[in-house]
Amino acid sequence: MNTTIDLQHVSVLKEEVDKFLDLSDLVVDATLGLGGHSLDILKKIGKSGVLYAFDQDERNLEEAKTRLKEYEKQIVYLKDNFRYLKTRICEASASEQSIVTAILFDLGLASTHVDTADRGFSFNLDGPLDMRFDPNSDLTAAQILNTYDEDALADIFFKYGEEPMSRRVARRICEERKTAPFDSTVRFREFLEEILPKKRTQKSHPATKIFQALRIEVNDELNALKEALAQAFEILKVGGRIVVISYHSLEDRIVKQFFKELLQPPGDGIYSNHGEPQVEALTKKPVTPSEREISSNPRSRSAKLRAYRKLKIH
Repeated sequence: MNTTIDLQHVSVLKEEVDKFLDLSDLVVDATLGLGGHSLDILKKIGKSGVLYAFDQDERNLEEAKTRLKEYEKQIVYLKDNFRYLKTRICEASASEQSIVTAILFDLGLASTHVDTADRGFSFNLDGPLDMRFDPNSDLTAAQILNTYDEDALADIFFKYGEEPMSRRVARRICEERKTAPFDSTVRFREFLEEILPKKRTQKSHPATKIFQALRIEVNDELNALKEALAQAFEILKVGGRIVVISYHSLEDRIVKQFFKELLQPPGDGIYSNHGEPQVEALTKKPVTPSEREISSNPRSRSAKLRAYRKLKIH
């Protein structure tokens, strides 16, 4: 029996996304990837529904278009960062009104990123230190490692990777690059293994946090998420829903804090509703994958889903 699992086509928390989105009419998939969730959405919204699908990566868009060809008349593909979500959707729909009924953010990496050596996301594959979601953007991981000063590197590793030995790592990088610039994922992984030996109780590889921090810096991920959430709330219809799947504590903290302010808003300010909540939390605590899902798709292990419904503005 062939037990190989094709992770490219496995949507994380598929049933839960379907349950909490309550799909109809105009829907946004802010993180298209290879179109796994989009395919499920299109099956639910019917022929009258429209899906706006965002992705920065041309390769992902092309593969998704092939996969979703049956529904091509119902999809508006938007090659852009979701931090421009409101602008692009208003342009595409020719409307400045709150028109969207459901928005999904699945913040996980596409398999085309982690399983492709030339993208530089994985320390298990030998490739260039790239890590750009959009291959046409300027900043790469190699540029960060070879040009940022020690303090800047340490701050990135601590802030975005929560690496307790960030100062030591930054200092050693600055020493090492004087001899030879960092250009390969495997070389950098081996360098980290030497200065960050794995502890017996440590589950993850010692390079994990540093690679995460570099990726976040390259793509300005956390700032983009903050901007996108604010815009998503603005374009969402009253009664519409937002579902966010995050994969590490930094993302989840941003999502939780953003909606906390809408759940208990002040009496004035940008999200003022005279002291009344702007959203209803549909998940009292984050929803996580079942053991069955984790066993069939190990990459879902760290996923956390939060869902909210926009309330009527009084």
